[in-house]
Amino acid sequence: MIDIIVRLPGSPDAGAALSNGSYLIGAGKECHIRLPRPDISGRHAQLIVNDRSVTVMDMGSSNGTTLGDGTPLYPNQPYHLEGKTNVLRLGRSVELVINTREEVRKAAVNDDFSVDKGEIPLLELSGIPIRFRPIVQEIKKQAHKELLRRLNLKKMAVSGVSDEELRSQAVTMVKEILGQLTVKLPPELSIEIIEKELVSEAIGLGPLEVMTARDDISEIMVNGPNQIFVEKKGVLYKTDTSFADDNQVLAAIERIVAPLGRRIDESSPMVDARLPDGSRVNAIIPPLSLVGPSITIRKFSKTPLKAGDLVRFGSISPDMVRFLAVCVAVRKNIIISGGTGSGKTTLLNVLSSFLPNRERIVTIEDAAELQLRQEHLVRLESRPPNIEGKGAITIRDLVRNSLRMRPDRIVVGECRGGEALDMLQAMNTGHDGSLTTIHANTPRDALARLETLVLMAGFDLPLRAIREQIASAIHIVVQITRERDGSRKVVNISEITKMEGDIITMQDIFTFRQTGWNAENKIEGVFEPTGSIPTFMEEIERAKLDLDVSMFSKKR
Repeated sequence: MIDIIVRLPGSPDAGAALSNGSYLIGAGKECHIRLPRPDISGRHAQLIVNDRSVTVMDMGSSNGTTLGDGTPLYPNQPYHLEGKTNVLRLGRSVELVINTREEVRKAAVNDDFSVDKGEIPLLELSGIPIRFRPIVQEIKKQAHKELLRRLNLKKMAVSGVSDEELRSQAVTMVKEILGQLTVKLPPELSIEIIEKELVSEAIGLGPLEVMTARDDISEIMVNGPNQIFVEKKGVLYKTDTSFADDNQVLAAIERIVAPLGRRIDESSPMVDARLPDGSRVNAIIPPLSLVGPSITIRKFSKTPLKAGDLVRFGSISPDMVRFLAVCVAVRKNIIISGGTGSGKTTLLNVLSSFLPNRERIVTIEDAAELQLRQEHLVRLESRPPNIEGKGAITIRDLVRNSLRMRPDRIVVGECRGGEALDMLQAMNTGHDGSLTTIHANTPRDALARLETLVLMAGFDLPLRAIREQIASAIHIVVQITRERDGSRKVVNISEITKMEGDIITMQDIFTFRQTGWNAENKIEGVFEPTGSIPTFMEEIERAKLDLDVSMFSKKR
């Protein structure tokens, strides 16, 4: 709770106590703190109060919001208030004095004057109380040594013993070993849970099996044997599970990569692979990893997300989906731009679902992740070099080869090298309607990165020639971001229009505008058209596609 005092010229001070929640401040009738003055906008600012912080944000007001020292607040950028007393100035005449009470003011700055970084929440998966984890780890280490002495599981697996028989022998031996324990277990600790963990690590992926089976976990991150983090619904959690030791993490990595013909050891300490369900796996081991063997698993939904799901999640608006579906139908080349984990592949899957079933589609990926359902589909995957360092097939090789496969559409999972030049060439020579993704933070950055990738092809091309290729090949850039609250949002749909001198010109068709934060600290905002109409509207009309031009009108 906070105390707030409102000071208006010619009026006595007015005070109130605000509990946890989100409060709108402005001249509008919908505002919680209403200030009907000519220099105050309808929705001027927003105040967010919770148990640990007080945050203020200017809502794009006409006359601005400033701190007591004159520092202006940028529109739609949250600012955390620190200290016991804060002064805000709204417009030219209103002053707010905000006092945080002692029970709310949880040391935003620690005693050593370092900023409080917050704690990562704990996700309980194992059923073992966190205080007993050290005891369990010691038991597992000793049990694993004894299990290896009595039973050579790796040799049995190589010799062709069935999974059922392997599991049966492992379960029997683990029960026998744990039955001989001299350590007295606390009453809260179940021997069956330890037994289950030991069997999973002996013949499976250990604690990762529980996580890979859960649909609500989208990313798994193993930082050595003792730390496992997950991402659940966009939020990072620390788990209460762990491996017995480094050897068990290595064993899990080998079980993932061995069926794919990959290997990992000191001479080849990094590997990319995928699980049977399509999840992408990256592993790196010592001496490159100083914390022990590290695994990162990017999971994908068993049922591919559809456009309606993204609309329901608030990642995109129905009008934006309709427009992108029409762009795919009229064979516009589209690049999806975004950062790591922003949802580029998911959005690429959704756009690929709009491809006609009667066309021949060729997909090209580093690790097969796309889940297309069309009938006439050819999936290509790159190949790393073998033990002698030979036999690598790159994305660029596959893009070149795909041109000889009579594709109607080419879908490249991600452009990250010289294949960008071949992709542009294909788009400019009759393979319209192609789709790809690229790592960039804005649509303009995506074009700059594309220029860099083309130069990586090894040809000394003039910059103007590269930009002319890009301007004629790419029609639409879709920018997707992962917001601070963990949500993914399409923040820009931009059209590349033409070249003016040496500059590629663009116009935004749709944008996302943040309007504030709700009481749960989730971003609120609106997807809105900019008022610009795509230059290819005539093509859409000739194709007899239903697209209401009024969707591009800017809302007042």
